[in-house]
Amino acid sequence: MDTPISRWGKLVADGDLQSDSAQERAAQMLSVLQGRLKNWRPGKRQLLFGRPEPEPEGVYLYGGVGRGKSMLMDMFYETVPFSQKRRVHFHQFMLETHAALSKWRAMTPREQRQHEDYVRSAGDDPIAPIAKSIARETWLLCFDEMQVNDIADAMLLGRLFEQLFAHGIVIVTTSNRPPDDLYKDGLNRQRFLPFIEVIKARLAVHALESAQDYRLGRLREDRTYFTPLNAATRQHVDTLARKLTTGLGLHTRTLFLQGRSWEIEKTAGGVARLTFNEVCEAARGAADYLELARQFHTIILDDIPLLDENHLSAAKRFVALIDALYEGKVKLIASAATEPDTLYQAVTGGFEFERTASRLMEMQSAAYLSAGHGDSAIAV
Repeated sequence: MDTPISRWGKLVADGDLQSDSAQERAAQMLSVLQGRLKNWRPGKRQLLFGRPEPEPEGVYLYGGVGRGKSMLMDMFYETVPFSQKRRVHFHQFMLETHAALSKWRAMTPREQRQHEDYVRSAGDDPIAPIAKSIARETWLLCFDEMQVNDIADAMLLGRLFEQLFAHGIVIVTTSNRPPDDLYKDGLNRQRFLPFIEVIKARLAVHALESAQDYRLGRLREDRTYFTPLNAATRQHVDTLARKLTTGLGLHTRTLFLQGRSWEIEKTAGGVARLTFNEVCEAARGAADYLELARQFHTIILDDIPLLDENHLSAAKRFVALIDALYEGKVKLIASAATEPDTLYQAVTGGFEFERTASRLMEMQSAAYLSAGHGDSAIAV
């Protein structure tokens, strides 16, 4: 049977991964859960030794950056044998939840009562119908990068997760922090503590205590900024992209941005690959780039042209993009027509671009590459 541990073992045997006992234990834990989910359905009582079998316990997998959390989550998610599952970045999930709350509160009492997700016992509390809506289509929720720094999220999570668990939804999540460090030093944190206890009671907490940051090791093996734009550069970038996404399945991720959406077709775990045209020639703004920086720890940006008089609008967007990635400590792998200090060739605006060129060079440094994703004011 295809399992996380079998996939992980094959990658080790093929030399694509180093043997790592912490990753192996996590892959085994996820494989046990995957096996339990094989014939499981919410509300379906299965017998174990003549007694009702308890619902599968979820997993909370935490550890430092580059330890393989996204890779292991991908292996698990892809091998779960039913379609009623969803993998979503935790920040994105909370944005959707707040939007659903606003939509429900905007309804009249009559509209709420007539809605298919209305829960009579909940009264006008919107949490129960939102959880019911999620449960209609989802038996398994997989979250990338659970972090809680927002008081609105902190006050919501306890009640929401209790409702999700009541519907039998299994939750698996990755995080850079152990549960006890979530919302650390946050406002009114004492009101958040019951949620932490729920997490520890309903999810098996596992520390991915690998000694090595494998992502950083791969980035340090090679350059991260490639020029000029030719076949050799494309091959270099393709090779580095494969190294960074070993064991990760390529899929599309949709970002929801203030009523708009942005479909990013090439993503794997926390890595996204885009072209300059997709990011800077389209009508994008600072809010789009900030959300991109929140949801991905690594951006591969292909085909940055010379920024001359024909690319003035795109150059301004490129400046905003680099600002967002830099502040979010996002790793950037780029292919460009020339080096950062000669990239901007328009007559006007060259002085303003100097900071961008400087940041592009700093983003190649060991100090920058060693920083954790989101080690700045925009972390969520």
